[in-house]
Amino acid sequence: MQPLSGQSHDLTPSKVIILDRDGVLNEDSDDYIKSLDEWRPYAQAIEAIARLTRHGWTIAIATNQSGVARGYYDETTLQMIHDDLCERVSAAGGTIAHIAYCPHGPDDGCECRKPKTGLLDQIQHSLKLDSLQNAWMVGDSRRDLEAGIAKGCHPVLVRTGKGRRTEARGSLGQARIFDDLAAFADYLIEN
Repeated sequence: MQPLSGQSHDLTPSKVIILDRDGVLNEDSDDYIKSLDEWRPYAQAIEAIARLTRHGWTIAIATNQSGVARGYYDETTLQMIHDDLCERVSAAGGTIAHIAYCPHGPDDGCECRKPKTGLLDQIQHSLKLDSLQNAWMVGDSRRDLEAGIAKGCHPVLVRTGKGRRTEARGSLGQARIFDDLAAFADYLIEN
């Protein structure tokens, strides 16, 4: 199942949420998520995406996947993981509008690896938005938040994945902090 793209009908940046993947939607690993068997989604995150979708939010994903450049897994394996993610979200009643990923290593000099904004630029183009001003960027690392801030997004740190370590380092500025994606979804839906 491919993520939907080009959902341009009545999209406003204030109803767009961009999510990092590892540590936000699934358990992260310092050894990388190299196979579908190693990919363990958080049930609460899948349900949170579904609830947000039902409340009119457009969900996209921006994920650094340097394991491709390092040779730990290939893009076919990455697509299998993303297909599984989309199927789980769909089964829960939600939709992922677009998945953007960077397959490059940290020293490749690309424009897509967060904290650069190339992945967010891809999402903006795919969703046919004039800007991402006032969209939400949710991540568990400083580089996620920095990419979002550079595009005018509201930064959100979740404490799952590497989030607690990121929070402990401090200096997160304007970022809102939530225990997990479900708590952030509760906040948006209630407000």
